[in-house]
Amino acid sequence: MILAGNADIGWDRKKKNWIVSIHVGEQVIKRPSDKRVSQNADDDLLRAAAIQTARDDGYEVRPESVSIVRL
Repeated sequence: MILAGNADIGWDRKKKNWIVSIHVGEQVIKRPSDKRVSQNADDDLLRAAAIQTARDDGYEVRPESVSIVRL
């Protein structure tokens, strides 16, 4: 697995789903969260969803490097 620098998870209002942005150097990979997580989910659940989404794509993300973006 490739170690990602960090990741963000934020709500996409149009798609009504959480989107995970995985940052690897200058590259940013955006993926929808595979887990169906509600918009009002707690931070621990969102962090776990972001980590699993990154892992499914072959990236390792440390829990402390996941940012949650709530608008």
